[in-house]
Order: sequence, then C-alpha cells, then structure tokens
Amino acid sequence: MSVRTVKLFRNGHNQAVRIPVAFELPGVEAVLRREGDKLIIEPRDKLGLLTVLAGWKLTEEGPLLSIEDKPVEPEDIFR
Repeated sequence: MSVRTVKLFRNGHNQAVRIPVAFELPGVEAVLRREGDKLIIEPRDKLGLLTVLAGWKLTEEGPLLSIEDKPVEPEDIFR
C-alpha cells in the first residue's frame, strides 16, 4: 500500500485535499464516505463489463471453457 502526506486547504466554505498524480482517480466524480475516523474516497463509476472485456487479450487456443449445451428434458411437475 502506498502512503503519502497530502495538503489540506480551504475552498470557499469547504475543506479540500490535493490528490497527488500517483493517486488520481478515473472519471469526474468520486464517492466519499466516513468509516470511524477515516475518510474513504472511491471512483463513482466502476469499470463496466465492456471495458473489462476490451482489456482482455484473445488467445489462439480457442475458448477457455467448453460447455456442452444439452436440450432440457421434459419434467412432469404435476405428479
């Protein structure tokens, strides 16, 4: 875990913190919550499935998992 001392300052009536480049969050909004005496700041937008899939590398070996798709057997549920 990286640790860094940061500067607090006033921005109008609000207290603000300078976030170093190494700790920058993606996006334009973040979620801030308090846990005891700690403040937790997280990106508001999590990575969507399409973003995650776009980052995967394809292999020439084919699918990672082969699943046999058998037809469903009829079942009498009114016995």
